[in-house]
Amino acid sequence: MTVYVTGHKNPDTDSVTAAIAYAELLKANGQDAIASMQGAMNPETETVLKRFDMAAPEIMTDAAGKTVALVDHSDLNQAPDNINADNVVAIVDHHKIGDVTTNNPIFCCVKPVGCTGTVLKQLYDTEGVAVDPKVAGLMLSAILSDTVNFKSPTCTEEDKKAVAELKEIASVTDTDELFMDMLKAKSSVDGVPAKDLLNRDYKDFDMNGNKVGCGQLELATLDQVAAIRDDLYKAMEEQKAAGGHHTILLMLTDVVKEGTELVVLSDDPSLVEGAFDGKLEGNSMWVDGMMSRKKQTVPNMQKAFGC
Repeated sequence: MTVYVTGHKNPDTDSVTAAIAYAELLKANGQDAIASMQGAMNPETETVLKRFDMAAPEIMTDAAGKTVALVDHSDLNQAPDNINADNVVAIVDHHKIGDVTTNNPIFCCVKPVGCTGTVLKQLYDTEGVAVDPKVAGLMLSAILSDTVNFKSPTCTEEDKKAVAELKEIASVTDTDELFMDMLKAKSSVDGVPAKDLLNRDYKDFDMNGNKVGCGQLELATLDQVAAIRDDLYKAMEEQKAAGGHHTILLMLTDVVKEGTELVVLSDDPSLVEGAFDGKLEGNSMWVDGMMSRKKQTVPNMQKAFGC
């Protein structure tokens, strides 16, 4: 039996590197496993894989007839097409428990830490498997990315401990330099279509029967997107019309100022204002300290929808 290890739709660095790391752990334990992803890599992930000389996982978007292990998600709307209760055999994640169900007991490891890479480091340690230096570099990069170099409120002491150990294995002496190299790639917007920017790091959620989408662009400065704000909003309008969304949010996160300009397109803008105790100016509002979609944006929206 071959297990396809896959992250969520619109893959980010954690979902791609977690697929590689967990597939390697399964193989070390005698299980045939293939790392996969559900779409093209974003510029940050490409930079990371190139830096540590690792090949990209294969594309796998249809789970029909396959045995699947999910990493970095457990929501059906983020999982491969045609996934069902019979073909999921494992979940390794750091998000809330989603709506994937199974007919049999499976291995499931979900922890409240900043990154799936941290969970995987702990699994390697528990199972007594040495982390390959290149894989360690990928896991390290994912943790730095997901915790925004430890600035995100999702960051825990467990994430910091994992980084300290993984940097030694990967022979990385300067994690700040690594993070800035990643941020430079992640925040690059020149020549990229607005639709691609909206979906660079984007997830859909079911909130009490309402479809809510949330994308995030992490930027060194909001000036990077000043000239394309109208194009981004138009892309949101097109995505909302095509997908039947109640709300689409785009987090323009200023990593230096440690806050987010939240761009809002909603059937009920007042609901979003209430969720963040703010007031829209045009179609956006500044939310000081907002860095994390997982911990700060999605939970507030779920509460507003009565989830």
